[in-house]
Amino acid sequence: MNMSRRLVLLAPVVALSLSSCGLNSIPTAEENVNAKWGQVQSEYQRRNDLIPNLVATVKGYAKQESSVLIEVTQARASANSIKLSPADLSDPAKVQAYNDAQNRVSASIIPFQRMQEAYPDLKSNTNFLTLQSQIEGTENSILVSRKDYNEAVQAYNTRIRTFPDAIGAKIFYGAKPKVMFEASSGSQNAPKVDFGQ
Repeated sequence: MNMSRRLVLLAPVVALSLSSCGLNSIPTAEENVNAKWGQVQSEYQRRNDLIPNLVATVKGYAKQESSVLIEVTQARASANSIKLSPADLSDPAKVQAYNDAQNRVSASIIPFQRMQEAYPDLKSNTNFLTLQSQIEGTENSILVSRKDYNEAVQAYNTRIRTFPDAIGAKIFYGAKPKVMFEASSGSQNAPKVDFGQ
């Protein structure tokens, strides 16, 4: 009887200890990181979906500029071939490879600015103007999504490294820090897709 009474008194202490060691907060924070990563991927996919339409529109105006169109198409294909799942977000090399591929797509869009000067009719094409505006907006959305993702990663990494959540993170989940999205050298800003407007 005395032993059962001790267990009854000890159970709330154990429950309180477990609740304060990040047992629920770690998976919640990790799911937030994964959701933010999903948004980053969604924005990149939107940009990749817009590029073929932009290339097709420009093709009619700039047949001799095929090298620019080929570069954009190849950069897009390369970026689409690199997959990064939420499980890979703790691997700096995989995150960097994904980031580099996406930055190559951003850089490949820039030469379209020069094409507008060579083809004045292009800047008055409604399809071109609409696509240009959509890509510019998507680039801005990518920046916002990256920022949101990095904030979620920072919160998660802080949670798994600070007491008392660090206890639950290590013991129950084997939590590892997630990798933040960093700009590659020379690509700190989104490309400006101006086309002379």
